[in-house]
Amino acid sequence: MLGAAAPFLRPQRRAWPERPAGGRPPREREQRAQAAAVGAAHARSSAAAPEERRRRVAPLAAAPPAAAGEEPLLRGIFEISKRSCDVVLSARRLRWSPILPESPTGDSRMVLQAEEEIIEMKDVFSVKLKRRRFVGQKKGGTLLGITIFKCLNKEENKLTDCAIHLNNLSEDHCHSWFRHLKEILNGFQNRPKSLKVFVNPSSHKREATHVYYEQVAPLFKLADIKTDVTVTEYEGHALSVLKECELQTFDGVVCVGGDGSVSEVAHGLLLKAQIDAGKDTDYIPTPVRAPVPLGVIPAGTTNILAHTLYGIKHAVTATLHIVMGHIQPVDVCTFSTPSKLLRFGFSAMFGFGARTLALAEKHRWMPSNQRKDFAFIKTLADLKPEECELSFLPLQIPQEDSHGNDRKKKEKIKKKGSKDQWHKIQGHFLNVSIMAIPCLCSMAPRGLAPNTRLNNGSMALIVVQNTSRTDFIKHLKRYASVKNQFNFPFVETYTVQEVKVQPRLKSGLEAKENTYLNAASAEENYPWNIDGDLMKEASEVHVRVHPQLINLYGVNTDDLESSHATCNCI
Repeated sequence: MLGAAAPFLRPQRRAWPERPAGGRPPREREQRAQAAAVGAAHARSSAAAPEERRRRVAPLAAAPPAAAGEEPLLRGIFEISKRSCDVVLSARRLRWSPILPESPTGDSRMVLQAEEEIIEMKDVFSVKLKRRRFVGQKKGGTLLGITIFKCLNKEENKLTDCAIHLNNLSEDHCHSWFRHLKEILNGFQNRPKSLKVFVNPSSHKREATHVYYEQVAPLFKLADIKTDVTVTEYEGHALSVLKECELQTFDGVVCVGGDGSVSEVAHGLLLKAQIDAGKDTDYIPTPVRAPVPLGVIPAGTTNILAHTLYGIKHAVTATLHIVMGHIQPVDVCTFSTPSKLLRFGFSAMFGFGARTLALAEKHRWMPSNQRKDFAFIKTLADLKPEECELSFLPLQIPQEDSHGNDRKKKEKIKKKGSKDQWHKIQGHFLNVSIMAIPCLCSMAPRGLAPNTRLNNGSMALIVVQNTSRTDFIKHLKRYASVKNQFNFPFVETYTVQEVKVQPRLKSGLEAKENTYLNAASAEENYPWNIDGDLMKEASEVHVRVHPQLINLYGVNTDDLESSHATCNCI
């Protein structure tokens, strides 16, 4: 081998030229002095501005003093969008900024400003460990990092748009971050861990089941929410299940369906609360609140509650509000006769609105949109008023003046409400609406009762007196426009606490001809439309509002628009 055969050769020494007697040459001394001066300048610059250099490498370190909830819990390096980033986690937010290299010359002008990005932790609904798995592999796999899911923005419509990937191959590093992130999410109140779900398979062309399993269930699974699903088989199925349900084992109840389905579940939830409280369900002057919130997933032809709470008819938006635990207290009405409680509800119509629903229910064999249009036109063609007597207790709200009113005076006025203040009107009415919520829908974007709020402790009483069909149609058309639908001489509106509706039975010759049939047909003559569900009652109906009787998953769209909330679920 060459290495073994070659002899060891000692390198020859070179003789350095002798230095002059006076030391280093002047030119060399000058160059070394300049180098020393430059080095000293760099040393002074590095000693005087260590923070500036660190700020160029990791801009997050120079953040202002932390406020409450802003103290850093963890700090580490992850790859985000193919860039190495300095990431800081606090109890309130997650923020990161790309790591920029320091200029070799130390010139700060050469360093580009890093753009910091922030996610509020209250907008995060799930975190997952990101792994690479083979086809068919369900567990294990190579750990790649952490995926964070945040609320959808208005421009986003799928989960991939709201996923942020924090890539890091260190298992200890990722597990530590994952544990802290989960602790923060679990610390938010009202976020459910277990839900009772009712799905009406007949809602919206029988698509409710598809909506739930394709759009809703994956989000619940992603958020680690356990569900107990009941697919209803007949009318009243959800009510019977809720009566026997142990509500304390769930954090909320969810209904996937239309207005009728939601009405049944809300009634069952509140009725179960009265039974558990030992209340007499025939007479409940002061009902107890529902123990758990109600979630509404729009999956029907119409869903007024979902439209009012979420502003749009979208199942994913509604699901995210449930996952995030957004709670909105809502007023509820009781509908009762002098002898029994009929049901709980949010809104009701007597007259035209109820007759239209009753006719649509008789034609269930028709497609949903066709039967609704048919019932509307048919009822409008056979338009006739109902003779009844209305008694109501008005709610007096004091008016603000420029100097401000005395608080005690306001409270005194608000507490007024005795039997002496009951007002009565009687006559022939085409329609009577009693609503505790605004009732937004596609046909009435401003709401059937636009001056009502979700939880102000009042109801809107809207009375349409007998008038011509032409004028009544003009009134109905106003609901779809920005014009005031109540600006007609035959329409009266009141803000009330209680309402009693007493239909006037037929009398005279017509009553004698129908003596035998009158009792049997009376209920058919006086139908009620309560939250899209048909109820028939011939005797006096007493409607009473109960402030904030139930919590709904969602937000008040009016409050959302007027606030500076950062969540972009809507």
